[in-house]
Amino acid sequence: MERTNRDTDIVVYGATGFVGVLVAGYLAEAAPAGTRIALAGRSRQKLEATRSRLGERAAGWPLLVAEADDGAALRALAEAARVVITTVGPYAKYGRALAHACAAAGTDYVDLTGEVLFVRQSIEENHELARSTGARLVHSCGFDSIPSDIGVHVLHQRVRADDAGELTDTTTVLTAMRGGASGGTIDSLRHQIDTIRKDRALRKRVLDPYVLSPDRAAEPDLGRQPDLVLARGAAISPTLRGTLAPFVMAPYNTRVVRRSNALRGHAYGPLFRYREFMSVGPSVLSPVFAAGVAAGLGTLVAGLAVGPTRYVLDRLLPKPGQGPSQKARERGHFTIDVFASTTSGARYTARFTAQGDPGYQATALMLGESALALVLDRDALPPSDGGVLTPATALGDALVTRLRKAGVGISDRVLSPAIT
Repeated sequence: MERTNRDTDIVVYGATGFVGVLVAGYLAEAAPAGTRIALAGRSRQKLEATRSRLGERAAGWPLLVAEADDGAALRALAEAARVVITTVGPYAKYGRALAHACAAAGTDYVDLTGEVLFVRQSIEENHELARSTGARLVHSCGFDSIPSDIGVHVLHQRVRADDAGELTDTTTVLTAMRGGASGGTIDSLRHQIDTIRKDRALRKRVLDPYVLSPDRAAEPDLGRQPDLVLARGAAISPTLRGTLAPFVMAPYNTRVVRRSNALRGHAYGPLFRYREFMSVGPSVLSPVFAAGVAAGLGTLVAGLAVGPTRYVLDRLLPKPGQGPSQKARERGHFTIDVFASTTSGARYTARFTAQGDPGYQATALMLGESALALVLDRDALPPSDGGVLTPATALGDALVTRLRKAGVGISDRVLSPAIT
């Protein structure tokens, strides 16, 4: 479907929210001159206030008013844009209509969701429709799940270039981070807990490691692939020490990466196994720290599922629309390392590192660059007929190039060569 005749290149929906303002601010600074950007949300008054904070470059940006449940307004918004960015979550509650409108209009779409049931629903409702219109619907273009998905993509590209076989055991480790959980992420977790505790079938679906697969029956049987477990660092790579804790977003990110592999015809390999962990340091006490993290995650989920403890947690945890100060956002950072073995016996690693609070400043950069890649780098994008895609399958090397130019560190190297 023709997109060059649209009124706007990028619409930022949710531009008055905490993360929406950060994304709009990033685009005001980083988008090339001439990029046509509009701000959208529920309140014109709040949109005007947001625009006034963004400086001279944003002074002429159009404002579009649309409620999350106003189908006609969302259709008009989608039809006016080449790409829609949305930061309005929980997406299962507020995002379905906009994603569907973009699929129908042939409009590319990016969001920040970490909600597995929403993405599964989007696949069922929008994948074939988006393929028919050529729209690329790209979920999870922030800290979830770009570092994971693009990190594995980079390793796959390197292994293929070296003719070193296919990927087998592949593990992502959050090795360093400074930053906090966002209120929006907590609210999405809260909403998903509410959904699955009422429906046993949905609980089973969430636990399926291939829940986002385009063809579940075509997935290999690789045994149990549990997410929230402990692991010995040295068993993953000689460079890792101590016991690794489960990474809170592993139950989501792992499914996104597996979808990328499936959408590519299982190009990573039929023996591709993928897990995620976080480092708690090399101390002899790391088993205690790691077990504490695992227990804490379990306690958080259980606490949000039970009325009395949820009442307390709701008053302690960050609220949607809240976030850290600018100083705290700028002091944040993260480093993610991906370790992979191949069928030739080689071992590789990739590193993804960025400055800025992962869930806020770094996420605003990644989301903004994802949208810019869809608008400005069409010829460099992976071949696709459209559909509900992943960062790796929709954006691939075009996003890698953009992120590197924006200051994100993305590298890869051989740990040990193939066995000959």
